[in-house]
Amino acid sequence: MPDILQFLQSRNSAPRLTDPAPDADQTAELVCAALRAPDHAWLRPWRFISIRGERREDFGEVLERCLLSRDPTADSSVRERARAAPLRAPLLMVVVATLREHPKVPFAEQRLSAGCAAHAILLAAESLGYAGIWRTGDAASDPSVRGALGLETHEEVVAFLYLGTRDSNPKNLPALDPDDFLSSW
Repeated sequence: MPDILQFLQSRNSAPRLTDPAPDADQTAELVCAALRAPDHAWLRPWRFISIRGERREDFGEVLERCLLSRDPTADSSVRERARAAPLRAPLLMVVVATLREHPKVPFAEQRLSAGCAAHAILLAAESLGYAGIWRTGDAASDPSVRGALGLETHEEVVAFLYLGTRDSNPKNLPALDPDDFLSSW
């Protein structure tokens, strides 16, 4: 089996991440990989926001404030989880779908393209020896979070990618039978 195929078949998410994270040059390489996502009509329906260092704490405060706006009765443990969420990894990449009206490319396809870009970032991070996990949750669709990130009305959060160095052994994922997922027509 070719090395690249083995690599693709063995990637899995890493819920525990620590330093180091990709540096600025490596982050640019991750974005270069994302820019190769399928992109009908060359709309480039994505952009990326990196959050690292102390800015993660600032973003945690945004997440807590927005949580309280959605749920004023949130207890202290839920509030703390929201505030600490960006600290799960040394680098947080926000993948944004930038939607444009187009006669041949519906919004759904543009969102899928942004999702492919997010996956490319995860694969590129793994190829550099890092790991990551894709998360969304209520914050991804919260208008206040989108506003704090500087998103325009035609933009949506597709993924919060947490990136860094794996802090535990990779999960032992069960082997899946392709025949359970593949049919012929």
